[in-house]
Amino acid sequence: MSDSTQPDGTIRAVLFDFGGVLTTSPFDAFSRYEAEHGLPDGFIRSLNATDHHENAWARLERSEITLGRFIELFEAEAEAAGQRLDGAAVISLLRGEIRPAMVRAVERCKERYLLGLLTNNFLLEEAGRGDGPVAEVLGLFDAVVESSRVGVRKPERRFFEIACEALGIEPHEAVFLDDLGVNLKPARAMGMRTIKVAGESEALAELEAVLGIPLS
Repeated sequence: MSDSTQPDGTIRAVLFDFGGVLTTSPFDAFSRYEAEHGLPDGFIRSLNATDHHENAWARLERSEITLGRFIELFEAEAEAAGQRLDGAAVISLLRGEIRPAMVRAVERCKERYLLGLLTNNFLLEEAGRGDGPVAEVLGLFDAVVESSRVGVRKPERRFFEIACEALGIEPHEAVFLDDLGVNLKPARAMGMRTIKVAGESEALAELEAVLGIPLS
């Protein structure tokens, strides 16, 4: 749900997460992998949530370790939790499909607001090269903040400060959409309006209500 307790009603920027917001969520792919390999439902997400500032996933997203080292550490974390998985296969599950309705909303927002893309997606830079659909989406944004390039990640406060600095805004002048509540909490504490993207249509309806403009 969105949070509307702000110092004033001025919104200058709309900030979007990438995976699970502009693209389909990888969580469905995680669930399929778990079912196919006899893992407990939610096991991969539970690994990512354990020691979430210092685990293998967090360190990869800050570019502190190589992909190869991540796979070693991630598989070791799984074994310590009593299961076995293929780290490279899990990484391959992250590539979601672009959501056309979300992209249309970004295009409508661009007519009136500054746009920021805030992502922990360490694959985004490679995916954004060339003339593909992801590159076209990236071109809509005034600022793209990637954890792998700035060395901090959501939900660290500094990540959001970098985004605000890049756009020249104060936190209370932004609305932020993400599919993870843990990422929304610090943004909300800084003064941003926040929208949790559980369903595409519901999130867009909330964003329309905050901005007061149609997005379809």
